[in-house]
Amino acid sequence: MLSTNRLEAPPGIAVAPGRAECGAFPRTAGAAPRIYLPFVLILLVLPPRTDSSWWYIGALGARVICDNIPGLVNKQRQLCQRYPDIMQSVGEGAKEWIRECQHQFRHHRWNCSTLDRDHTVFGRVMLRSSREAAFVYAISSAGVVYAITRACSQGDLKACGCDPLKRGRAKDERGEFDWGGCSDNINYGIRFAKAFVDAKEKKVKDARALMNLHNNRCGRMAVKRFLKLECKCHGVSGSCTLRTCWLAMSDFRKTGDYLRKKYNGAIQVIMNQDGTGFTVANKNFRKPTKTDLVYFENSPDYCVMDKSAGSLGTAGRVCNKMSRGTDGCEVMCCGRGYDTTRVTRVTKCECKFHWCCAVRCKECEDTVDVHTCKAPKRAEWLDQT
Repeated sequence: MLSTNRLEAPPGIAVAPGRAECGAFPRTAGAAPRIYLPFVLILLVLPPRTDSSWWYIGALGARVICDNIPGLVNKQRQLCQRYPDIMQSVGEGAKEWIRECQHQFRHHRWNCSTLDRDHTVFGRVMLRSSREAAFVYAISSAGVVYAITRACSQGDLKACGCDPLKRGRAKDERGEFDWGGCSDNINYGIRFAKAFVDAKEKKVKDARALMNLHNNRCGRMAVKRFLKLECKCHGVSGSCTLRTCWLAMSDFRKTGDYLRKKYNGAIQVIMNQDGTGFTVANKNFRKPTKTDLVYFENSPDYCVMDKSAGSLGTAGRVCNKMSRGTDGCEVMCCGRGYDTTRVTRVTKCECKFHWCCAVRCKECEDTVDVHTCKAPKRAEWLDQT
């Protein structure tokens, strides 16, 4: 059930539900009255400009100063100024979803690498409307929902607290129970995330913006998908004759795993003729639903460094000699082969508990082989432009 509490917006800022519509291209003076549809479609799928992103908030830590955050549109900046405590949560959430992204792709050629002191965070790789961009937009939106909702429940924010609607009695498959404890106020997290994250896309209103809005929504709803009912039993000897329950978010890893599966099954789309929605690029595939990630362009192979594509390449990446999966040396190294280095690692071993209350371990040396991908033989491949 959706909360009836409305998110307060700064003066002149409307926090309105609904999806953005893709606007028509303005006609400039002297332009020909007829624009052929193929040309329009080409314009619609051109990658957007290189600019900063609100994602950079995560790099600022406790130094979130709204006027100094690059890439915010006016609505985002006004929300930032009105809710500085929420921005702190958004910044902490950015660190968390970036870590989750890197965990999900740790064994892949593209491993969600970030660039230090780069306001775009991921560099030019996000300019391509690829399935990697679809995943990043989805998990970043999910991360904002998760961080704000958690901060609400912990009492860290002035604007929200526990879900005010979870009161009185309710019923599930096990019978009746009383709402108690602190239910996560996920509806507030979703509303604020939509107002803040979607603001930039709704201002631009082009094909890429429509793609981003769709994937942002997928991320927001993924968090809500994993709400769970937690209960405490009351009664003689834990008989559970009475139950007090509350709704709680699952660990963010579940959201990450879910979106990773959606990445695997992402659907390539093109804009429909009137520019207001999507249609599948391949008629043999099913139409995307609201829970599917969508993308326009195929991904590069990420094998070699390519500045124009934002690819860092896989030279020097650690691979698994015995694996035939994406972490295996054959796949990770793109057939270039690998170098093997024998290294000695020091680890703790033979740990024992001593009364009271310490665990003491020995230090053991272990020699292992580490395999890393070779660089391309042609030097110019290392610095494609």
